[in-house]
Amino acid sequence: MRNQLKTLALLAALSGLLIAISYWVFGGTNGLIIGIVLAAVTNLFSWYQSDKIALAVYRAQPVSETQAPELYRIVQRLSRRANIPMPGIYIVPGETANAFATGRDPEHAAVAVTKGILNVLPEDELEGVIAHELTHIINRDTLTQAVAATVAGAISFLAQMVSYGLWFGGGSRDDNRGGNPLGILLTVLLAPLAATIIQLAISRTREFAADAGSARLTGNPRALARALQRLEATARQLPLNANPAFEPLLIINPISGQFLGKLFSSHPSTEARVAQLLKLEQELPTAVY
Repeated sequence: MRNQLKTLALLAALSGLLIAISYWVFGGTNGLIIGIVLAAVTNLFSWYQSDKIALAVYRAQPVSETQAPELYRIVQRLSRRANIPMPGIYIVPGETANAFATGRDPEHAAVAVTKGILNVLPEDELEGVIAHELTHIINRDTLTQAVAATVAGAISFLAQMVSYGLWFGGGSRDDNRGGNPLGILLTVLLAPLAATIIQLAISRTREFAADAGSARLTGNPRALARALQRLEATARQLPLNANPAFEPLLIINPISGQFLGKLFSSHPSTEARVAQLLKLEQELPTAVY
């Protein structure tokens, strides 16, 4: 409940930032109305189109049981155990090892894994990864992250358009039409950074919960811990060329462990996640499946 409240507060802050930027840029009541409309449209758009956008961004292709029998069997078994409809199954081309889930609810969800992860992980570790992604679906994190990505993208786009206007149009001095000059400057300089920070905070909040959900669903927290360590090592060698807006969907941060990568990581550190999983291992009863 605490994480859910924190996530709702962060989403509200993100939408509020979009409304405030519109007010600063366009000025007055019109700016406020435009901001509210933008926030409503982006949230509604992400509600209905988030799964299609994410799958298209990563060029994910649907697969059948005959094309990926082992993967299909794992997803089917865990979906039954979690008592949710079986999501669509997709494979992302490439040797990078990663995975993500998307969709607005369990009835409209998909799980996607890279070709590389199927080659890297043994079955028990792959099961831990799939359980992590199914937990995201159960917790509606896939919708939350999609809304955050869409609103953050709208903020960055608006800031970029304002920047182009300042460079090529010179801005407006008409107080009846133009926005607050200080607000416009803050929009160009700080809004994209603030949106990114809020989006990343939302993602980090949800990852620990998904790890814990995977541990409970499989009864094997150590398998996911090993998978995370293996995936991080692989990411250093073959980082995924991911769209920044959709990086939070992935199970492991696709950026190699450089300073800026850690500073703007969409995930908690792998060390912290592994430590939490090993702690859960001591707390969970021995599972019998």
